[in-house]
Amino acid sequence: MNDARLRVLTGNIYNTTADWERRRPVLIEEIRRHSPDLVALQETVLTAGYDQASDILGGGYQIVNSRARLPDSWGASIASRWPIRQVHELDQAVTPRAEPWCTTMIAEIEAPAPLGPLLFVNHFQSAHVAQELEREQQAVLAARHIEQLVAEQGRHVILAGDLNAGLESASVRFLMGRQSLDGTSVCYLNAWDRIHPGEEGHTFTPRSPLVAEAHRDWPYQRLDHILLRFGEGGSPTLDITGCEIVLDQPTAGVWPSDHFGLVADFLAPA
Repeated sequence: MNDARLRVLTGNIYNTTADWERRRPVLIEEIRRHSPDLVALQETVLTAGYDQASDILGGGYQIVNSRARLPDSWGASIASRWPIRQVHELDQAVTPRAEPWCTTMIAEIEAPAPLGPLLFVNHFQSAHVAQELEREQQAVLAARHIEQLVAEQGRHVILAGDLNAGLESASVRFLMGRQSLDGTSVCYLNAWDRIHPGEEGHTFTPRSPLVAEAHRDWPYQRLDHILLRFGEGGSPTLDITGCEIVLDQPTAGVWPSDHFGLVADFLAPA
C-alpha cells in the first residue's frame, strides 16, 4: 500500500427502502470493490438492532454515526481505515424548516505520513428544492468551523457528501469559491470538475428507475460532491489523480441506490 495515496467514496444509500434485501448485496459488493480509505455515507439507518453502515462496510473501518437523524432511523456516517481522533458534529437546524437529519460531521483523521493528519467532512444539507436558504446557511456554518480547526493546526481538508444542490446553487458556488455568503468566502476544488472538466457528472438522474419513480419533477443534477480545500498558498494541498461515478449500474436488474456515488483519488505531493 502506498501511504501517499488516498481514496475517498461518498454515497447516499437510500436507507432501507426500495427492496433493501435485494439492494443490500449489490451495494456491499460495489462499495467494497472500490476499497476506499475514507467513506462518507448518507441516509444510513441506525437503530437498537441494526447499524447499516457497519453492515455495508464490514471490518477494517472505524465508523462514527451522526447524532442528527430521523428518530430511530437514518442519518449520516463516516468511516476511516485510519484512527479517528475526534469528530465534531455541527447542529445544522439553521431554521425551523431544516430537516432533522441535516448535519456536518468533521472527523480528525490520523492518516500516515506523507499524508499526515487531515480533516474529513461529511456534509449533508437540506434536501427540499425550496430550501436553498437553509443550504446556504449550513454551508457557511460548516466552512467557518472548518476554518477554525485549520487555523489551530494546518491540515488537508476533504469535504464530501450529498449536498442536495448543483453547481449553479449559491451553497455549492460558495464552497467552490465562486461567491461569498454572509461575509465569508472559502475555496474548494471539485474533484469531478478537476478530472472531467465540462462534463455534467450527474449523480441523481432519471436514468435510475428509483429516481424516475419517486422524484419525477426533481431538477436532476449533480447533487453529490467531493471537494478539496485550497491551502494558504492558493493551491490545493493534495493532487487529485482520479474521480469516477460509481453505484451507477444495476446488477441483475437491481440498482444499488437512488443516488450514484463518487470515488476520488488523492496523492500527497512529493
